[in-house]
Amino acid sequence: MSGMSDPATARAARRPAGYYEIHPDGLPSPRRWWSAAAIWLAIAMTVLDSAIANVALPTIARDFGAAPSESIWIVNAYQLAIVTTLLPLASLGEIVGFRRVYRVGLAVFIVASLACAMSHSLVMLTAARTLQGFGAAGVMSVNGALVRHTYPQTGLGHGIGMNAMVVSASSAIGPTVAAGILAVGPWQWLFGINIPIGLAALAVGWMNLPMNPLSERRFDWLSATLNALTFGLVITGTDVLTRTKSKLTGAVELIAWLAFGWVLVVRELARPRPLVPFDLLRKPLFALSVATSIASFTAQMLAFVALPFHFENVLHYDQVATGLLLTPWPLAVGIMAPVAGWLADRFSTAVLCAIGLAIFGAGLGALALMPPTASFFDVGWRMALCGFGFGVFQSPNNRMMLTAAPRERAGAAGGMLGTARLTGQTFGAVMTAIFLHFFGDAGEVIGLFVAAGFAALAAAVSLSRTAVRAEA
Repeated sequence: MSGMSDPATARAARRPAGYYEIHPDGLPSPRRWWSAAAIWLAIAMTVLDSAIANVALPTIARDFGAAPSESIWIVNAYQLAIVTTLLPLASLGEIVGFRRVYRVGLAVFIVASLACAMSHSLVMLTAARTLQGFGAAGVMSVNGALVRHTYPQTGLGHGIGMNAMVVSASSAIGPTVAAGILAVGPWQWLFGINIPIGLAALAVGWMNLPMNPLSERRFDWLSATLNALTFGLVITGTDVLTRTKSKLTGAVELIAWLAFGWVLVVRELARPRPLVPFDLLRKPLFALSVATSIASFTAQMLAFVALPFHFENVLHYDQVATGLLLTPWPLAVGIMAPVAGWLADRFSTAVLCAIGLAIFGAGLGALALMPPTASFFDVGWRMALCGFGFGVFQSPNNRMMLTAAPRERAGAAGGMLGTARLTGQTFGAVMTAIFLHFFGDAGEVIGLFVAAGFAALAAAVSLSRTAVRAEA
């Protein structure tokens, strides 16, 4: 018996050198590129899933005999699960390891995708989509931290730009992929496509994703619960108040949101490494980057929600033409994102972001001023201009958010990056719904003008970071 090795020791001996090693400035090649590939596969899968689920909503509603207001929860449940767990899972990644949270999140997403494909009722599908959202949150919450630990400091902007390119490409091809699948098979296949992609990401990333130093603090379950209640209540309360007749219920939910939010803030401000990263938000550079992100994504979602209505109701294009007209934006983002990331490693991030946001705002203004007789080309170049500007802004701003935080707080910074994006998108969607409700077709143009204003605000906030850098 003495000559037999311990099984755990034998397994460890078979693993590649550096498996448990923490690399202070990015992974060595070729492991860096395998890690990047795993991250790209997971991102592509989650973005594709969101895009194809939106396209499939009418088909799913007809299949289950559900009203549109009921079927929308197939999307809302997914988003709500992500928003309520993003920061807690980012905090958990600092405690147990980013790649462990990534693996579990990916595994949950794969199992939930199978459950979606096997669903026989709207309730079952909504429950499976909720579970899928928890899995997606596991992947998204640690994505930024994994990127920071994968690439060296000198190439971080390029790595972030490549991520943004994958997101944009997946967003652009999502509707086409969904349409192609629905043309040859049932909607269940839309969720089945996640399984091989997820398994590939899990296999590639299992041994190649980076390790990170672990925090010795315990996971704060109370703050995680308060965080979920705070984010969940503001979203559901606003939705109920603006879209339904249950005004009292919506008002009660928003009052409860304020109460739970106040308790969360008071509790978290006193903690050295809070779940909601107030320690990072005290850093002016980080706080201004978060504010820039929220304002810019508010502008983005204001436009994304208003434009399909504008194209169909005012310009009188059909659904196929509307889908084609929405494509130049994400394509332009995908082209510019890696270029902007490369530039961010060499030039002032604040200035690059301000230039991109100014171009973005100009594109939004041009869309708002577009005549009712606008041709495909008239719409297309305006959409491409918006995407070009947003692509110039996004990668540098994400880079600044990640590098403004210490490496040991990369998880919190990455979680806040995703939270800022989702917060801005939620604000934008709610504002557009209000404009459409009160102003009808005119609300679409009002939303575009307001979006241009938010882009200008984001540009001004971004430029203010040059003064912070100078003082530092």
